[in-house]
Amino acid sequence: MRHPRSQEPAAPDPSARIATLDSLREHLQWAIELEHATLPPYLYALYSLEPDRNPEAVEVVGGVFIEEMLHLALAANLLNAVGGRPLLDTPRMLAPHPRPLPHGDRSLQVALVPFGPEALEMFLRLERPAPPGGPAEGEDYETIGQFYAAIEQGLRHLSEALGEGAVFSGDPARQVSAAHFRHTAGQLVAVDGLDSALAALREIVEQGEGSAGGEVWDGDQDVFHPERGEVAHYYRFQELKAGRRYRRGDTPRSGPTGEAISVDWAGVRPMRHNPRLADHAVGSAIRTAQEEFNHTYCAVLHLLEQAFNGSPNLLAVATGTMYALKAQTQALARMPDEDGTTAGPTFDYVAPELRGWSVGDRRRIVVLHDGPYVVYGGIPLRRKRKIVSAENDALTWKTDEPLATEDTYALCRCGHSGSKPFCDGTHAVVGFDGTETASERPYRELQHVHDGVGISAQRVGELCIHAAFCVGRTRPIAAMLADTGDSDVRSDVMGRIDHCPSGSYSYALQRDGEVIEPDLPQAISVLGEEDGLASALWVTGGVPVLRADGRPLETRNRMTLCRCGHSGNRPLCDGTHRKIGFREEAPEAAEAAGRAPK
Repeated sequence: MRHPRSQEPAAPDPSARIATLDSLREHLQWAIELEHATLPPYLYALYSLEPDRNPEAVEVVGGVFIEEMLHLALAANLLNAVGGRPLLDTPRMLAPHPRPLPHGDRSLQVALVPFGPEALEMFLRLERPAPPGGPAEGEDYETIGQFYAAIEQGLRHLSEALGEGAVFSGDPARQVSAAHFRHTAGQLVAVDGLDSALAALREIVEQGEGSAGGEVWDGDQDVFHPERGEVAHYYRFQELKAGRRYRRGDTPRSGPTGEAISVDWAGVRPMRHNPRLADHAVGSAIRTAQEEFNHTYCAVLHLLEQAFNGSPNLLAVATGTMYALKAQTQALARMPDEDGTTAGPTFDYVAPELRGWSVGDRRRIVVLHDGPYVVYGGIPLRRKRKIVSAENDALTWKTDEPLATEDTYALCRCGHSGSKPFCDGTHAVVGFDGTETASERPYRELQHVHDGVGISAQRVGELCIHAAFCVGRTRPIAAMLADTGDSDVRSDVMGRIDHCPSGSYSYALQRDGEVIEPDLPQAISVLGEEDGLASALWVTGGVPVLRADGRPLETRNRMTLCRCGHSGNRPLCDGTHRKIGFREEAPEAAEAAGRAPK
């Protein structure tokens, strides 16, 4: 939020004093909750706007929303720096609307309303600057600027009393940085001491109220119009209200005197005010769409919490997942509701146990809806390269270097990431359709059995990725089975089946006997094939894989997941990567091609 700062230093207020590290951490958690509390109202208003009729309003509300996300990340950096643990996947984040700001002025209620005069007045009150000389207020604050002034006083006091080293004791690896957040001209400051902490607070405050000296500018360049400076949040909303832009020389007292901007008040979808799930019956179209939105929004909160608690690269995944919210909101806005309104999202919290995939710390791979694979539990990630003979006969897999990962990480599923094999959020930009099409029938129901001498081979063609280990130099396994009375042939068949990455082929010593599987560790291997082709993700050791709806795929010792984005058997690989010549470009090549991480 935009948090105006007074032109004079805030007067000390003993009642507002943050005097202990525990109190400081508590207030910084409140700051995270405060910054988040603005996101649902801004999103609701943003997606009520018809972009072709209100481009200026879309720029303003959308830009403010993105910068509120930046402020949320800065508050998390501050909390991590002082040894705290940011919490976002919690019911406290999604109290029913209308609601007051956390620990703030109870008379200020934030609501879910479409863009219009009511929303604009709410935003202006959210972002208004602190009065000159307004005291720091650690709780029941009148303005957000006064709340942050109390945090600043606490940081200074504790650093002097305890020493910076005692205050800033957090793990630097938990900081998110500009490498993880590329959506605003603002600065995502990594906090490692008092100076950087104060810089983070200045970024939050000045983007809300303007730079020091009472100016309307926040010190950055406008991301939409680089030729001019960026106006702070409070004054951007004043521009919409007045119908004019600020220009150099304008002041808060003069108001905006620049070029005219227009707001088409009729170019707004008439979304219902403060909708509730209880407004519609279970199973109704609107209720079902609202519940889908809530699941997606809570997935964003979950990913943000993971990002701020040791897996900062997931920040790009979280922001990418937010793109799905736009389509879901606009779908709701096309559904007629009561009294001439349309439906809208409710922003209700969905408990983790109802999501399934986001519960616990066990090792697992989760397929995100139209998004990447999220890997939990520090599953080792390495590369494997197929070794072939001079005649291109598949011989074995060679394990190459391990890849460094966070405890929770995300792997690209769309095939377009500039940081392959990792996800960088590009799936949202390219509009990836990751609809899952794999059969839910178990392996045993799909298998075809072919008996030989001392061996019974089973095959499920739907799982084949055409790695070609089942094709001998002269003939395939199906033909070799006739000669398995020869133990050398039988051994060759067993070895080839053991190298099949998808487990399409398996074998027992006799029909209906116990399947013999290679002893494989729990790991994920990024497969590379001959001639530089990129292949599937090879999941071994019985790692569970969960669909986007939380239901598990059949757990097997070996399975292969698509990472080119074109499989007809998603999320499983079907060998399409070979047909399309899928390759893994280095990040530098992706940037040169204009596909740098967003």
